[in-house]
Amino acid sequence: MKHDHEHHNGDGDANMHDHTTMGHIHHMEDMKRRFIVSVIVTVPILLLSPMIQAWFGFTLDVPYREAVVFILSTFIYLYGGKPFLTMTVDEIKSRKPGMMTLISMAISVAYFYSAMTLVMPDGKAFFWELATLIDIMLIGHYIEAKSVLGAADALQDLVKMMPKTAMRVAKDGTLEEVTVDALEKGDTILVRPGEKVPADGEVREGESMTDEAFLTGESKPIYKKPGSRVYMGSTNLDGALRITITKSGKESYLSQVIALVEEAQRSRSHTQDLANRAAGWLFYAATGVGAVTFAVWSAIASPMDAVLRSVTVLIIACPHALGLAVPLVVAITTSMAAKRGILIRNRQAFETLKSAGAICFDKTGTITEGKLAVHEVVAPESEAALLRYAVSIEQNSEHIIAKSIMAYAKSKGVEPQKAKNFTAYPGIGAKAIVEGHTVMVGGPQLLNKEALQLPETLRQYETSESTKVWVAVDGKVIGVILLTDTIRETSVEAIKALQSLGIETWMLTGDNEAVAKEVAKACGIDHYQADLLPDQKLNIIKQIHDEGKIVAMVGDGINDAPSLLTADIGIAIGAGTDIAIESADIILTKSDLMSVVHAIRLSRATYKKMVQNLWWASGYNIVAIPLAAGVMAPWGIVVDPAVGAVLMSVSTVVVALNAQLLKRAP
Repeated sequence: MKHDHEHHNGDGDANMHDHTTMGHIHHMEDMKRRFIVSVIVTVPILLLSPMIQAWFGFTLDVPYREAVVFILSTFIYLYGGKPFLTMTVDEIKSRKPGMMTLISMAISVAYFYSAMTLVMPDGKAFFWELATLIDIMLIGHYIEAKSVLGAADALQDLVKMMPKTAMRVAKDGTLEEVTVDALEKGDTILVRPGEKVPADGEVREGESMTDEAFLTGESKPIYKKPGSRVYMGSTNLDGALRITITKSGKESYLSQVIALVEEAQRSRSHTQDLANRAAGWLFYAATGVGAVTFAVWSAIASPMDAVLRSVTVLIIACPHALGLAVPLVVAITTSMAAKRGILIRNRQAFETLKSAGAICFDKTGTITEGKLAVHEVVAPESEAALLRYAVSIEQNSEHIIAKSIMAYAKSKGVEPQKAKNFTAYPGIGAKAIVEGHTVMVGGPQLLNKEALQLPETLRQYETSESTKVWVAVDGKVIGVILLTDTIRETSVEAIKALQSLGIETWMLTGDNEAVAKEVAKACGIDHYQADLLPDQKLNIIKQIHDEGKIVAMVGDGINDAPSLLTADIGIAIGAGTDIAIESADIILTKSDLMSVVHAIRLSRATYKKMVQNLWWASGYNIVAIPLAAGVMAPWGIVVDPAVGAVLMSVSTVVVALNAQLLKRAP
């Protein structure tokens, strides 16, 4: 979906998003309504057609039969054919005749020629062919519209991340609630625990942990103290902060991410539809052959013969099967993919996936679980005692680290004890009396605050890249709990499978170099880049693309939104954030990278089936059009328009059956 507007405010973007989405829904429902009405009107046309009656061996006649068929066919031509006639004008204006032009030419020639036969002797009307062609085109385009609906704008969800109000500290020290738009550079604001930071700034007072995973991809909370930088949209976890604003509004980092998403949406291009290209070639071929046929038969026979032969050429060329060749495959593919946890939102991108030469993965929440879990407990004396002291203090905390430690202790059968005189140090740790001992639990800041000395046996863990929770009893550090983000069980298998398909693998992460290197090595990833911000990820994707590779991006976070949109194919892990899902072309409902492998294999099978169907749908024209033009007439072989109609019907059936064979794909 392309956007030519500037990013002004959330309401404006949301309104445009709603209007665009409603436009797609209206188009799809309009096709459905026209199809239902046209089918109802087609029934009496078929029953009153002599050819249909001859085929099925029955007779039905009514007064003014020809006039009734003409009136009903006129209604279908004007009502059912209106979308195609309207879109043909756009194709002609852009000088790119394709499916709409071919359909419009076929139904117009069939209608006007059939109307002329009512006053011409020996004329052959094509009213039932006209009606069924319009019906099939309408259902084909309805299926197509339904399958691609949902390629929605991600901006509205990004704007939801932006806080609407803030607590500003006045000059006299009082607090006043103001809108975020009213904040100016240099203002001081108060952000309480659990609140989102409303603007980029620098911590003036207070200490806390903040969650910036949606911007950086860093899974663990970031410690903030006076002088630390904070970003709009991040969440303040456990301590009150007074922040001096350094950037507000459109200058904020989140606003820059929004601008990147918007730019990526405007610049992305889609591959031209295969069926439309085939229809374009068929249009030129049918028009050319039809013109030559008319000229030749006008010279060697009567004008009536010339018109009949030319109309037969155009009727045979009209794309009954071609209109269903791709939509049928799309419908079957969409259903198959959904059963495998793959939701296709952008068909062109899904078709492009077959040719992907490189796949880029975010680390946190994509290759890894995105949740901190206890990796190791280092306790020189007693692991059970260390865990008991730790969970006794952590049991009342809602912090993600505390929850991870509690879950690990529970798995080891360790139960928390009662804690007295509990004191929390936001962003640092906590302190309490447990079993008569003074117990302190916290991160590296706790060691500095309490001037705690590490025993020689624990010093090596001070530089560990894992998230560290130190436990001290009566002023002595007795051990450390190390937490890391765990690699998903299927990630290694998926990376190997992708490499076996000839696809280069990349990991692009906002996490640090040491962690990234370890994960890349464990998974066998070809290349990795660490310490990346969203715009840097985007630039690397562009560089890979410039090397001539079709690039897919797999991610789950808001920081991945620009990259998902910039890549040729954006794939979102369904367990991720709404914004990543809204930015993606393909959504994996399971947090399983093997779904990426399944999607690529299905894309390749789908493309193969589409090409087969396009040959079945239009390939017979290589023989049928010349025969319709009368090249074999000297030998007594002439294709009657009725035979042309049968060929069209057979082609449609073959295409439908061939599409069903896709269900056998691995």
